[in-house]
Amino acid sequence: MVVKTCESKADHVLDARGMACPLPLLKAKLALNDMQEGQILHVSATDAGSRRDFQRFAELSGHVLVEQQDVGDEFHYWLRKTAC
Repeated sequence: MVVKTCESKADHVLDARGMACPLPLLKAKLALNDMQEGQILHVSATDAGSRRDFQRFAELSGHVLVEQQDVGDEFHYWLRKTAC
């Protein structure tokens, strides 16, 4: 499997595959805390609930959900950290 779009632009990568809700989002929050403004985090997850979680998180947190892709049974998210 090859995911092409934003993957090469990611500054940090988080593999949350196999983790159940709410772990993918919690791990992403922790990763974003250690990142600088403007950097991009690529998250891979297999939990279908992560789709709504990441969309809502971006709305509430101020971080930008740059892209979202479903690839087979995996869900990929690219979040840009903002100074929130």
